[in-house]
Amino acid sequence: MEYGFSNILQLLGALGLFLFGMKVMSDALLRLAGNKMRTILATMTSNRVLGISTGFLITSVIQSSSATTLMVVSFSNASLLTLTEAISVIMGANIGTTITAWLITILGFKVSMSAIALPLVGLGFALTFGKKEHLKNWGEFIIGFAILFIGIQFLKEAMPDINENPGILEFLKRYTDLGFWSVLLFLMIGTILTVV
Repeated sequence: MEYGFSNILQLLGALGLFLFGMKVMSDALLRLAGNKMRTILATMTSNRVLGISTGFLITSVIQSSSATTLMVVSFSNASLLTLTEAISVIMGANIGTTITAWLITILGFKVSMSAIALPLVGLGFALTFGKKEHLKNWGEFIIGFAILFIGIQFLKEAMPDINENPGILEFLKRYTDLGFWSVLLFLMIGTILTVV
């Protein structure tokens, strides 16, 4: 199989969709909590154990430590969380990802979020027409959540299997001598592989 520039564009588009879903979800979450956000976050991260538990639970629910980390970084940037609180939540998110993967392996079942993503977009879209601002924000949160998982599904489909496509290694070898641009290219490839 020939893997070329158009395939890279598909990967970039899927990554963009994933990141856009994270942004929509994070922005809606901030609007949902409003002025209560600082109090809620302070309660949820009042000590390290609670912070780790919070990160663990959020990651278990949304099945994406990347989304949890992105939200924590945005909260920290907005001075809603201190660095210590943010670190404990991110640690919990990483633990949540590991334990979720173990449970999937042990129990043999995995929830396919991509299968319910489009119905979630429909539900979220319907909620955005609500009269109350609270319902509209929930609708946007659900849409962002669904778009995030649609992006992950597109990433999985666009990502080639290196074992079945030895041409990919040849393709990558062509870009090893570009200096700084090689580093950026392979950083982007590593990011995409990590997300998938």
